[in-house]
Amino acid sequence: MKGLLRFSLLAGLAACSTMPGTSLFSEKDFNDIQAVMMRDFHARGSAKMDRIAPDDLQKACNLSNSSPSLETAKALEAAQFATIRFPAGSLIGDWKRGQKIAQSGRGLQWNDKPGDAGGGCYNCHQLSKQEASYGTLGPSLLGFGKQRGNGMEMQRYAYGRVYNAKAYNACSQMPRLGYSGTLTEQQIRDVVAYLLDPASPVNQ
Repeated sequence: MKGLLRFSLLAGLAACSTMPGTSLFSEKDFNDIQAVMMRDFHARGSAKMDRIAPDDLQKACNLSNSSPSLETAKALEAAQFATIRFPAGSLIGDWKRGQKIAQSGRGLQWNDKPGDAGGGCYNCHQLSKQEASYGTLGPSLLGFGKQRGNGMEMQRYAYGRVYNAKAYNACSQMPRLGYSGTLTEQQIRDVVAYLLDPASPVNQ
């Protein structure tokens, strides 16, 4: 209980910090928090312990309050970009399926199979004028394809951002939806279509 309370306090303080480049806890604190999580969480079904094991990128972002040095950020982004598996050919799928994925807040549950989860995009972005509610943590994506076009370069950019946003911004709060296995290759293609297809509500 004492360890859990310390974890909650440190995590809460870190979340409230507003000073870039500084951390409210040390590497020892970080390791203590991780030890509590590894002790108290257990694998079940498809939810393995690697879900809560931080990689070098997450550790660097946590210890620097999401503001590592430029040199470190560039190295982390390059390593993350190397994880993106771009399919051959067009990366635009079906925007109607992509809309359903973007509007689904279903996470990757322990008993889900690949393709069962949603993207939860509406939690952080405005995607169409018809949305009743949406988050503002991320930028509005209204007119995304209309403003940028839907050529192969833009297809790769959109696919890469959905697959692993941290390849473009090391400490982005956007989840690594492809890297984590939350969305399948086809699902990401469909989300790309939702963003880029001229017929999509995003571009009306």
